[in-house]
Amino acid sequence: QVQLVESGGGLVQTGGSLRLSCAASGIIFSIEAMGWYRQAPGAQRVLVAAISSGGSTNYADSVKGRVTISRNNAKNTVYLQMNSLRPEDTANYYCNVRARSVGNVIRDYWGRGTQVAVST
Repeated sequence: QVQLVESGGGLVQTGGSLRLSCAASGIIFSIEAMGWYRQAPGAQRVLVAAISSGGSTNYADSVKGRVTISRNNAKNTVYLQMNSLRPEDTANYYCNVRARSVGNVIRDYWGRGTQVAVST
């Protein structure tokens, strides 16, 4: 009942910036948290950043100081501003939303992913 649509991925040079967006739609009673994960080829999917309903944030050590996660509650949208990008940031980035939907049950929802490539 909840759909996520990511956008903003692309190809940038080392040191460049990207701003990812993820909009949640459907039957949403409340959103507990939103986050971004990434998965490089041959690697596991790992957390990049997350933001709770109260506004607290968590960042992976590898992106601290370069990435900022934010949220627009009115639009049910989460953003990931990425600066000073490095080749190791290359991955498929997935939006994750923990939300209360039909049945008053909290579940995790995932987007299909958006590709980020950082060239040397």
